[in-house]
Amino acid sequence: MVVAEANSGRAVYWGTGRRKSAVARVRLVPGSGQLTVNGKAGDLYFQFNANYLGVIKAPLETLGLESEYDILVKAEGGGLTGQADSIRLGVARALCQLDPENRSPLKTEGYLTRDPRAKERKKYGLHKARKAPQYSKR
Repeated sequence: MVVAEANSGRAVYWGTGRRKSAVARVRLVPGSGQLTVNGKAGDLYFQFNANYLGVIKAPLETLGLESEYDILVKAEGGGLTGQADSIRLGVARALCQLDPENRSPLKTEGYLTRDPRAKERKKYGLHKARKAPQYSKR
């Protein structure tokens, strides 16, 4: 969904990403390449971890747009790894709205694939999802 912000008239591109129990609502706004997560600077939010920041900016680097768009994120749930991966998916989806030509390079890199792995639910009669009580013969 492309929405022009009322106060500035700039185009804003939206994308939603999910991973495990984390959900990220991502906005791409023309700017200088800054990352803001939940009102904090991205490097501060992700504790200056280069892996998380590299994962998030990977779709932009694939297209050569690192310094052309600011990333504004509202992230909820999960941990930092799940949030970083969900932000990456949201950024990739927003870039597809920006230009449909961006879809094929992002798809070949795997940035448009939602990682389906999540915690399995606990079943009754078991200690955890699959851990059974110890067998006792007598």
